[in-house]
Formats: sequence, C-alpha cells, structure tokens
Amino acid sequence: MDVLRLHGSSDLRLHTEAAPTPTPGEALVRVTAVGVCGSDLHWFGEAGIGDARLEGPLVLGHEFAGVVESPASPLHARRVAIDPAIPCQVCVFCLAGEPNLCSALRFAGHGGQDGALREYVAWPERCLFPLPENLSDADGAMLEPLGVALYAADLGQVRPGEAVGVFGCGPIGLLIVQLARLAGATTILATDRLAHRLEAARACGATETVLVADNLPTGTFWQASGGRGVSVAFEAAGENQAVEAAVEAARPGGRVVLVGIPYPDQTSFTASTARRKGLSLVFSRRMKFTYPRAIQLVERGLVDVRSLVTHTFPLAQAGQAFDTAQKREGIKIIIQM
Repeated sequence: MDVLRLHGSSDLRLHTEAAPTPTPGEALVRVTAVGVCGSDLHWFGEAGIGDARLEGPLVLGHEFAGVVESPASPLHARRVAIDPAIPCQVCVFCLAGEPNLCSALRFAGHGGQDGALREYVAWPERCLFPLPENLSDADGAMLEPLGVALYAADLGQVRPGEAVGVFGCGPIGLLIVQLARLAGATTILATDRLAHRLEAARACGATETVLVADNLPTGTFWQASGGRGVSVAFEAAGENQAVEAAVEAARPGGRVVLVGIPYPDQTSFTASTARRKGLSLVFSRRMKFTYPRAIQLVERGLVDVRSLVTHTFPLAQAGQAFDTAQKREGIKIIIQM
C-alpha cells in the first residue's frame, strides 16, 4: 500500500509498505479522506508539536474516514468516521470520564502512533462510527475538527442571549461560530488576519468581524463587542495576539477558552487585565464523546462542514496540499486516497 511518512521538517516521502494486520478488537479500514489540520502543520513545519518531537518517520493525519474491509467485523463494508484517539480505558483519567487526558493515550499521527495518510489502517472497532448515507467521506473527516469545536463549546458553557468572541477563524474557529449560533448567542464577534476567513465567519453566523493587523489600537476588540465585552471568548488561532485579544474582549467575570496550539510552546497575555476582570481561563484538550453528537448535527443540517472544504488533493500531491495549508489558502484541505 502507499504510505506517506514525514522524515523531518517539510520532508514528506511516499513509501510502499505492507497493509497492517488487525489485532483482536481491531478492523482493517481502507482510508478514503484525510483532513490536514493545524497540528499536522506543526509536525510538518517544525518536526514536532509542543514538547513532542519527531522520533522516526511518522505517518501524519488524524481527521479521517474510511470503509471497513474486515469480513468478520459487524461494520464490514460500512463507511465510517474514525476517532483518532485510542485511550487505554483503565487509567484513573479514563475511569473518571476524561479519556482525552488518558495517561497512555495513543493518537493518530502523533509521537509513535502512525496516522491516516496511508491506504489502510488497523483501528479499534470501538473508535469507528458509521456514517449516514447523506454524509460524504470528506464530511466524515470533518467530524474530528467538529468534535474539537464541540468540546471547546462545552467548556465555554455558552448560554442563549450571551455575546461570544471567536479569535481565529480557521476550520475549528468557524465551527465554534456555528455552535455559538446554535446555542443562542446573540452577538458573535469573529477575528482573523485573512479577509476570506472573515467572509466565511459571516456566512457561519458571525455578527461582528475584525480584520486583525499589527497596528490595531488598544480597545479595538472591546469596542467591537459593543463596549460590553463577551461572556465567552474562544481563542482558536494558536497565537499570543489572539489570546491577548480574547482577554481584552472578555467582560469582567467572563470565560476564556484556549483552543489553539501556540508556536513557540508558550502562551502569554497581560496578567493585570485578566486578573482585574476575574477571568476564568480554560485549556481545551482535543475532545471526548463527541462523534455521535457531531454526526447528528451534520446529518440534520444544523452544522455545515461541507462548505469549509475548499481544496482537495490526491495522496500523490500531499506535498502541495501541505504547502497550500501552510500558506493559509482556502480553509480546509482534504487529501483523498
């Protein structure tokens, strides 16, 4: 089978390898669609992410869908979305209902766990979720970023009638905008450095937008919220400027949910502002128990993931796909197998 491995910074190589053999509890899945995520770009550009470094040639990709090809599986021949996280189910965090914090978590395309940019994977059947007929393979891959957005929205505790801010309008930020609208937020402030992403944010439900530049005057984001501040601010850019903007825009007593992954591995903001406002800061770690909810939201047309997919490449052009994503062209890049 064809396998794409990352050997170092910006060094992707196509290999031919044997298909994996499922172990008990696993099914063989033919991969059909893989999304390129911002965390994949960290691995691609930096040969690591946070404190995790590339230890050997790694298969990236954790937003994916496929078709089950194990004859003995109850899901045989079914199209499925695939949860990239494999928690141990026995550690204290798993038993406490926090599998995203599992002390022995394996995650596709991270550390020593190969991901989805290959023709076949052997994956635990408990991580496979059948796709409804009206969802495409690319829709199935988009359920992973939607799950991340859902978990962040859960942490934010958005209530009807509140004002919400979303700072960074990549795919996850745009999905948070949609979820805030569904939760009944009456004001949704969205910011980004790219005009085409703000246009997408308005289509997703944003009521106020700010095109970010380096020379914006102090108070810009507070004023953009109507001068009252936002009850919940979601930082989804992975940049300290976005964190600072979220802290500025949050009302006293508000909540700031940090979703983005920064480079370098440091987050900073003006402490006096956050302290005097008495803000609650929460860090969002991937997701948990979101796939059934995400499928329902997309199947019923309550969340639109399809319009966020702007570019599609075959596996043989994966290098071009990653270059396009690095340049922040479009919104979501999908690699079709």
